[in-house]
Amino acid sequence: MKNSSERFDFGALVAAIDRVNNDLAAQAGRAVNISLTMRNWLIGAYIAEYELRGLDRASYGDGLLAELARRLGKLKVSNCNRRQLYRYLRFYRLCPQIVGTLSPQLRKMLPTGMSASEKVGTASPQLQIPPEQLVQQLSYSHLELIVDLDDNLKRAFYTIECIRGNWSVRELKRQIGSLYFERSGLSTNKEKLAELVQSGAEQSTPKLNIRDPYVFEFLGIKPQEVMSESDLEDALLDKLQDFLLELGNGFCFEARQKRILIGDNYGFVDLVFYHRILKCHVLVELKVEGFTHENLGQLNTYVSWYRKNMMASGDSLPIGILLCTQKDHALVEYALAGMDNSLFVSKYQLSLPGKQEMQEFLEAKMREVDGEK
Repeated sequence: MKNSSERFDFGALVAAIDRVNNDLAAQAGRAVNISLTMRNWLIGAYIAEYELRGLDRASYGDGLLAELARRLGKLKVSNCNRRQLYRYLRFYRLCPQIVGTLSPQLRKMLPTGMSASEKVGTASPQLQIPPEQLVQQLSYSHLELIVDLDDNLKRAFYTIECIRGNWSVRELKRQIGSLYFERSGLSTNKEKLAELVQSGAEQSTPKLNIRDPYVFEFLGIKPQEVMSESDLEDALLDKLQDFLLELGNGFCFEARQKRILIGDNYGFVDLVFYHRILKCHVLVELKVEGFTHENLGQLNTYVSWYRKNMMASGDSLPIGILLCTQKDHALVEYALAGMDNSLFVSKYQLSLPGKQEMQEFLEAKMREVDGEK
């Protein structure tokens, strides 16, 4: 405590521990994100150096990144597919000024012949934001979204607004998707628009940072260890998993928080089973909130992805079960992958738990979980 004469009661004890926890969690989150940013920037630096001076670079030509991704995959180096390697190279080329932020330890990792004082290209004119700010205030996931943009001014705009508002990754993605840059250009009162956007923006927190898929892969953490939405959801998923397995109707557990890559975005399926009688995947999504069409759309996207990428010869179409819950009721929706054959649908309904059964289970378990708190 700063002053021994300060009042130190139980409330102050709780507040002090909470403050220490939050401050150190924030420091840990920043340290991990900075390491990940530096790792990806250095990967880009090595690829650029190889393209420039690699002795056998002509042997690979346009196939360099594909072959590099294949070799790194064998070594279990995370997030180094061809698309990601291209992004790291682009990140390095767009933000060469980051070289000046390298610690003495990291400078030793620079490609041979390159030093921290060496000019390694020219940053985009509009991106002359102090490199320390880029590294300290934006995670790599922020930077990747910005690097993917196709215009220097647009990149600078979102970088500045993101730093100014301390946006979460999700918020940055939402603002890019809502064309904030374009809307700002058309607005006659840009300051008012900026105030409205910033006032409603979701800010970055240590918990949001540590949930970043890049971060937990970088640290070797399993998705299920960090991706549950809440303690209530986590407890319900535990019970739901046991419930479906105990039905004895052919459910075989396959994965929890199954990570799938759809385009440039990652999705996480809460529970994945394979049904040995129906010979299909069953995807279960639990939302501790009321039903929304967005939730059903998300589940249908996952079901469609499984249909295209995971069906083996002889498999039936995958299906999804969406559980949406509130304190006073539960809603169960089935996503049947667009099936219009009534006999086929009936076959599924005979082998799966009924909607009423699922609703009664969910309501009972919610009361049970609430009672344990």
